[in-house]
Amino acid sequence: QVQLVESGGGLVQPGGSLRLSCAASGSIFSIYAMGWYRQAPGKQRELVAAITSGGNTNYLHSVKGRFTISRDNAKNTVYLQMNSLKPEDTAVYYCNADLITSTNMRHDYWGQGTQVTVSS
Repeated sequence: QVQLVESGGGLVQPGGSLRLSCAASGSIFSIYAMGWYRQAPGKQRELVAAITSGGNTNYLHSVKGRFTISRDNAKNTVYLQMNSLKPEDTAVYYCNADLITSTNMRHDYWGQGTQVTVSS
């Protein structure tokens, strides 16, 4: 069993900041990549940012320069620092982990989602 537990969402005014955290726990052997996706009402889920075990990062074009993804491999935790938030960043944010379990199975796991609302 593997669990991803997210925290840090909430309501923030435009221009404000939030930091999301996602901790993976359970029968994990190793984690390749971790990332954050988001889904706004009526829209498809999209990749916001991802980071490999080696620290390589990838960002959605619209968040470059505003969001920063980081990772603590020892804690199996990924963070998303979101600055200069805009109303269009409003969505449910989901954590994702591409990992190998202790039974040698590679699989994608998802968190339960955390709501981020940017509004005045």
